[in-house]
Parts: sequence; structure tokens; C-alpha cells
Amino acid sequence: MTILDVLSTHSTDEEYIADKMEPSWEEAPAIKGAFERFRGKVMELTGIIDGRNLDEGLLNRNGAGVVPYELLKPRSESGVTGMGVPNSISI
Repeated sequence: MTILDVLSTHSTDEEYIADKMEPSWEEAPAIKGAFERFRGKVMELTGIIDGRNLDEGLLNRNGAGVVPYELLKPRSESGVTGMGVPNSISI
């Protein structure tokens, strides 16, 4: 259980997907534009996930003992949160 906890913990300086642009990407307009579009799509996921969590018609998201789905939300606080897509993993 300790190993699972250590591997599941997000550090305070965790980098998340579509969070920061590589400095070399800023020099190429095509790459910078593609990254900005990707970042926008990733941010849309938060709204989609929140909307589906609030939709009472989705029985797998509502009811007694059902926790909201947050696994693919783009960002997370530090600690074991069950959300946030890190830029890299270490196992």
C-alpha cells in the first residue's frame, strides 16, 4: 500500500499535459499554434467532465456511493487526488 501511495502522489512541482510550452516551440509559429489548439482542447475536457458529472441522466455518475469522475481532468492539486494528467510518469 505504501508503494501505491508513493506512486499515486502528485508532487507540488508536477507538470501537467498541455501546461507549459517548450521554449523552442515558441519560435515556430506552426508548432506554437498547434500547441495552443491542443491546450484549448485539453481545457475543454474539464467542462465536458464537469457537465457529465452533473447530468442526472447518466446513471453511472449519480447515486449513492458514486464518486464523480475526475481521472482525466487536466490539472490536480498535490497529493493523492485521483485527477490530473501528468506530463510524464515514473514507475
